[in-house]
Amino acid sequence: MSTESTRIHNIGYRDYDGPRLGRAYARRSLFSQSLRGAYGLGRSAKSKVLPMVLFAVMCMPAAIMVAIAVATKADDLPVDYTRYAIVMQAVIGLFLASQAPQTVSRDLRFKTVPLYFSRPIERGDYVQAKFAAMSSALFILTAAPLLVLYVGALLAKLDFADQTKGFAQGLVSVALLSLLFSGIALVISAITPRRGFGIAAVIAVLTITYGAVSTVQAIAFEQSSTGAIAWLGLFSPITLIDGVQTAFLGATSAFPGGEGPSTGQGVLYVLVVLGLIAGCYGAMMRRYRKVGL
Repeated sequence: MSTESTRIHNIGYRDYDGPRLGRAYARRSLFSQSLRGAYGLGRSAKSKVLPMVLFAVMCMPAAIMVAIAVATKADDLPVDYTRYAIVMQAVIGLFLASQAPQTVSRDLRFKTVPLYFSRPIERGDYVQAKFAAMSSALFILTAAPLLVLYVGALLAKLDFADQTKGFAQGLVSVALLSLLFSGIALVISAITPRRGFGIAAVIAVLTITYGAVSTVQAIAFEQSSTGAIAWLGLFSPITLIDGVQTAFLGATSAFPGGEGPSTGQGVLYVLVVLGLIAGCYGAMMRRYRKVGL
């Protein structure tokens, strides 16, 4: 090659000297992106339809109850704050079944998880961000109608202290519910990269366990074995939450005959709920420890 045809091109490569935001920023960004994605924000219009419809369905009964309470000048709301999520559990299950697989299974299906870990973000950061995002999304879904009920109760001039206490108890209840249900749904969804399987599995676990426990509890009640009803409640996520709020949050039990757990049994309920939440987090950590290796 002649010296006349030789060229040296300066294409402008240089070291990055800007701010390095680190793991905390990456974790917050992943949390924000996952939370927005649970409601279809930042995604296509079609992706927004189902979560927004479910959000509206979740809040509509609360708005109707408030309107009736205001119009009739009722002395109390038709449903307790702690009871609302139990009544609307079908909507909660549909929301989780549709959004939990979207939160984690797409990364597995398209094999993008290793790309996250090629950045200054560790597997624990990924799991924490996803767990927190799904729990926050579910808390928004379940707390919003309680806020509607509370504002409506104040507009109806119901007792401020009673309504504030009930609202606070309801928030504690749905916070526990959000952590427990989100953990279970994420673990199930992370097992398979196929979204359809994840949706079916989440619905099956939440529905079958509740149906089975409720049926056996009803049989125990009919056979006057009321002492077994509270113990049976330990085997379903929704009855676990019902038992905790009955024992410690002043709620009326939805168990047959109102046979909720005693305070001693309630301690066991709390331990089981916390153990399941911790177990789901540990299972997620174990699942993603092997992804991308």
